[in-house]
Amino acid sequence: MLKIMKSQSIIVFLGPSLDLETARRILPSADFRPPASRGDLEKAVAENPDIICLIDGVFFEQCSVGHREILSALNKGIFVVGASSMGALRASETESFGMVGIGKVFELYKNKIVESDDEVAVTCDPFTNEAITEALVNIRATLEKAVSASILTVDESANLFQIAAEMYYPDRIYDFLIEKAREDDSFDDDHLNIFEKWIAEGNAADIKKEDAIAVLKFISAEIQEESN
Repeated sequence: MLKIMKSQSIIVFLGPSLDLETARRILPSADFRPPASRGDLEKAVAENPDIICLIDGVFFEQCSVGHREILSALNKGIFVVGASSMGALRASETESFGMVGIGKVFELYKNKIVESDDEVAVTCDPFTNEAITEALVNIRATLEKAVSASILTVDESANLFQIAAEMYYPDRIYDFLIEKAREDDSFDDDHLNIFEKWIAEGNAADIKKEDAIAVLKFISAEIQEESN
């Protein structure tokens, strides 16, 4: 698919969706850069890489990656692929022009199940770039998982999602979500206690991380195939 040479150059814009150590193990030849803001892809295009992978980008605090930057890269014959966060959103918007989208978050945007930028936005630690809040797409997936595991009822899941959706994105953490739910008489306290324990045991979904891993593995596999 990529039709590139073994000596390919790859630029990846990565932030809170996946830790850098894991990313480098999957795709050691890549040039990993911080989350992209407006103009960063334009600068990357000037370097004439074979592949640009957009995973994370800024949303509200700075200007986001522009569609024209992506189209410029595509018009130069650069393979542009996106996943997980800003990459999934932009891939869903520019797929018809040639950008490739990978993963569950991309499919949610592509199928119009999710439309708002807000669903993938998180607040990050300014020093480590790690997420300190939870993306709404992850909460959505976690609540679906909780229903499948009989931790929550369908109605409880829907009501919890509504509470999370109405939160400002920097406030989205599971503890705060459960605390807000306890203020609502429609929730069963026992069910919330079970859900809280289930989350604490590490059962929360992280589809943004899964998709970030998937797109890096996709590039790695395509490179190896083209190199053989």
